[in-house]
Amino acid sequence: MTKLFRTKAVSTTQESKFKRCLTSVDLTLLGVGAIIGAGVFVLTGIAAATKAGPAIMICYLLAGMACAFSALSYAELATCIGGCGSAYGYAYAGFGELVAWIIGWDLLMEYGIACSAVAIGWSAYIDNALAAIGVHIPHALSISPFQGGIVDLPAMIIILILTALLAMGIRHSARFNKIMVLIKVAAIALFISVAIPHVNLANWHPFAPFGWPGIASGAAVIFFAYIGFDAVSTAAEECINPQRDLPRGILASLAICTIVYIVVAGLLTAITSYKNLNISSPVAQVLLHLGYNWAAGIIGLGAIAGLTTVILVMFYGLTRIIFAMSRDGLLPPVFAQVHPKTQTPVKVILVAGTIISLIAGFVPIENVAELVNIGTLAAFCLVCAGVAFMRFTKPNLPRPFKTPWSPLVPILGIVSCFYLMLHLAALTWEGFAIWTFIGLIIYFMYSRRHSALAKD
Repeated sequence: MTKLFRTKAVSTTQESKFKRCLTSVDLTLLGVGAIIGAGVFVLTGIAAATKAGPAIMICYLLAGMACAFSALSYAELATCIGGCGSAYGYAYAGFGELVAWIIGWDLLMEYGIACSAVAIGWSAYIDNALAAIGVHIPHALSISPFQGGIVDLPAMIIILILTALLAMGIRHSARFNKIMVLIKVAAIALFISVAIPHVNLANWHPFAPFGWPGIASGAAVIFFAYIGFDAVSTAAEECINPQRDLPRGILASLAICTIVYIVVAGLLTAITSYKNLNISSPVAQVLLHLGYNWAAGIIGLGAIAGLTTVILVMFYGLTRIIFAMSRDGLLPPVFAQVHPKTQTPVKVILVAGTIISLIAGFVPIENVAELVNIGTLAAFCLVCAGVAFMRFTKPNLPRPFKTPWSPLVPILGIVSCFYLMLHLAALTWEGFAIWTFIGLIIYFMYSRRHSALAKD
């Protein structure tokens, strides 16, 4: 039985095959690129209309607090353990191989489904943008076969483009991410400046039309908006100074995005009734209703840029987790190879990109998008537990960054994340259980016998 929970040695000086070129600014923008996207441009209106009303601001605050507790825990483990495997690597060092495999397997679901789901949203926005200038994509080539079409071609194309970009190297990807982040931040700033003169606080009454159950349920749904800050920790082996820059990047990106979400949600529900926001592009539609057609067009461009960066960073995180699991022997060793010229795991990128593009093109992934939330929340719970557990089991481990008020903060992280998990649909829990069960089968049939620890 002890072999199931065997752990690998903890090291803060793990040798990396990747090129170290990312600064704290790069990491912050990486986090902002991953976080601000579908949440602010899509989910805000839908969650306000169906879950919380104007109290959507409280939903973002609740979800942000749960993420903050987890972010502090991520920052500690990222600096004392490191590695590109994120929560998977931290679980390996703290709890052993079996738990690490389960959380790594769940992270593959999180990042893979998130990339596909956001690519489908990107496809809808680009279809609307092209239609606005007189270019029309055939309907059959913009939706999946399950929705009456042939293939969602734009969703596949954006995945393949980003596959090529990631294969070229992290420096090129980081530069592209900066440009896209600037575009979407400018679009949000434009919305704020246009919306402020039209604020009518009467629209905030009733403030919480669905009561506390609606607020809690809304927080669980819009948690999808925060998914991505943990992807910053997957860049540990490509940071110039990970002990200093990782905590800064993780915490700064989370703080910036929480403020942006609350401000945008407050303005949206103050300039129109929450009942009018159950649409896929609430920010642009509200501006159209106010007569700012030119601003709505710019917001659409910002939404496209925002969704592009989300896909890019989530895709990046997925490839690094696969690389880490393969390096540990839990996945085939071919995925642990790094291209000598680009210093990227090209084979992982190509295989993952192909699979994600096929899912985005042929599967109505919106129906299972909540699986992303439950997989992420489970990972956050484990990361928080890892901080508290390792404070007792490895008290002398060097910790360049320490989670304040530990173990209180990690415990609050576990409680808040699990509380949000309880408000997800029963079907989501069933899908999560099935995916985990499949992962256990793979672990006992292949991974356990081929892992690096088994060979040692």
